[in-house]
Amino acid sequence: MASENEIQVLSAKKHRPKKWIYALWVVPVLIGVSLLFWSRPKMKLEPTNIDSTLQTKVSSLLEEKLKEIWAYSGQAIVMETKTGAIKAMVGLQRNFDDTYIPCDLFAHQQATGLMHTISYMAALETGKIKLTDTVDTQYGIYIIDDSAIKDHNWHRGGYGVIDYEKGFITQSNIATCKAVQKAFKNRPQPYFDALDSLKWGKVDHIKGIPNLHPRRNLSPKDSLWASYNYPFAIIGYNQKIAPIQTLASYNAIANNGIMVKPQIYKGEPEIIDDSIASSETIKAIQQAMRNTVAVGLGKPAHSDKVIVAGKTAHIAVSDEEDDSEGRIYTNYLVEFCGYFPADNPKYSIIVSINKRGLPVSGGLMAGSVFSEIVDFIMERE
Repeated sequence: MASENEIQVLSAKKHRPKKWIYALWVVPVLIGVSLLFWSRPKMKLEPTNIDSTLQTKVSSLLEEKLKEIWAYSGQAIVMETKTGAIKAMVGLQRNFDDTYIPCDLFAHQQATGLMHTISYMAALETGKIKLTDTVDTQYGIYIIDDSAIKDHNWHRGGYGVIDYEKGFITQSNIATCKAVQKAFKNRPQPYFDALDSLKWGKVDHIKGIPNLHPRRNLSPKDSLWASYNYPFAIIGYNQKIAPIQTLASYNAIANNGIMVKPQIYKGEPEIIDDSIASSETIKAIQQAMRNTVAVGLGKPAHSDKVIVAGKTAHIAVSDEEDDSEGRIYTNYLVEFCGYFPADNPKYSIIVSINKRGLPVSGGLMAGSVFSEIVDFIMERE
């Protein structure tokens, strides 16, 4: 006589469906799924302008520098001057284990010391200053509206009396402020209107970079505006702009005033403005940018293979408290933006690095990466 367990097993076998019954419904389902898969439209990957070899090299060079200075994050973007085609676009951020991983920060906006160039252009466009005019930067400290504007060498006595071009190539905050004040007097709104005319930070809606907004800045039209904001705005504070927007403006300088839209995906070049400034202003700034690399703070961006032009910058972007020690640290943005060959530009490049604390140097930190990218491209040409 079968046990109770044996009866349950026999019963289960008796009522178990035959394998051919499974086939009656499984096979049609599989056929249907297969037909659905093969009949649906295939997604095509839209071709980009990215040069994969250059992208890999730029990523390697940027990561090496970020590790060296223990930076928090960085970007490096390479763009064709005439067309706006993006040939490399790298974003890296330090991970919890101190390695660097790719990140999408291209729409992130913050203050930029590269504002100096645009402020000089606004002043030059008025016709009230020339780069050959002299300016007294005093002892590296300029008191205005109870605020202190300092040059990087204030503790060594400053630059004293210099011309505006030397102020440009040495990143003198005081020279830049006084240039704008001489051109616009105590009327900040016309200065901000001039920035709009130069299309500063107006590039947005770049396909492939979601949530990119036009430049945002505090101006006399805002309720929070105060007179002491004016000199700080001139040198890059109280505004938000993304590196790729800064690159678009610098590329327009390289392109003799013609601003083209940066394009990640292949397509016809798109001109935003065919003349952001007068030819006189463009030529003066082009020469000053060449001298910045030749004899100014941009020397680390120099290349033995080709003459380059560019601008170096650094700026404090935020303060941060270290919970472990209770100390306050300043976070800085160090940058270099330029183009080459200087006499017939083919590429424009921006290197933008965020790091905590001193030392900071746009030339030594960002400019050196720029130089290595230039050399790599020239070796391939």
